[in-house]
Amino acid sequence: MKYITLHNGVRMPQFGLGTFKVEAGESAYETVKRALKIGYRHIDTAIMYGNEADVAKAIKDSGIKREEIFVTSKFFKLYSGDKEKIRKDIDASLSRLDLGYVDLMLIHWPNMDEKINQAAWSVLEEYYEKGAFRAIGVSNFQIHHLERLLESAKIVPMINQVECHPLLAQFGLQKYLISKGIQMTSYGPFAKGRVFEEPTASEIKSIAEKHQATITQVIIAWGLQRGIVMIPKSVHEDRLIENFNGTELVLSQSEMERMNALNRGARVYTDPDNNAVT
Repeated sequence: MKYITLHNGVRMPQFGLGTFKVEAGESAYETVKRALKIGYRHIDTAIMYGNEADVAKAIKDSGIKREEIFVTSKFFKLYSGDKEKIRKDIDASLSRLDLGYVDLMLIHWPNMDEKINQAAWSVLEEYYEKGAFRAIGVSNFQIHHLERLLESAKIVPMINQVECHPLLAQFGLQKYLISKGIQMTSYGPFAKGRVFEEPTASEIKSIAEKHQATITQVIIAWGLQRGIVMIPKSVHEDRLIENFNGTELVLSQSEMERMNALNRGARVYTDPDNNAVT
């Protein structure tokens, strides 16, 4: 397992399992248990996903030491900056997870009002300082969101989790994040399946065939070699194994350049500047 070190010294597995749209209940529980058995040590969930309790139960039942598993969650309701309501949601998340602590908690989406983002961040800082979270960060924040956040922040976010895949490579954002010491995490690395459509599929497949690998494995390797944390989602055991094995693939410089050239600046998820968060 490859690890990266966040700017506060916390080590984080660079590869993990995303659980967005993994149905709560048996599906989420069994998926996480299977992933942990395969060797995954980073599980990403969120209040919005509705499966925090199932993720936690699978972790507890896995027999793996708590400190060996990195758990990320996120809160999305910012309540127009009402800190007490935000605290209640965070407390409820901690109660559902019931793991003693959460390794990383993120603001799931930015608000269009910078003051609301700043208020939510100040709450996260409180929880971090009292040890509820080993690291804190944001998700879906663009450069301008981060610039405004940093005007009042006491602590620089450790992570920014964003949509990133071959069709939306996020080179500019990653360069900015590196300059601030903020680690980038990719969600949706397969672009809702569009990487399997032409002309993208043929280009990636030609690279994959040279390594006796798959399209998904090439994408995972591409992200990891860029220094990005990769958290692909699947509920199928064969695909969980396939994705996990992608962590061992090494692409050449020319192959990385070919992958980079696929960038079209094309989003397939919500635009952070036009989301419905309040």
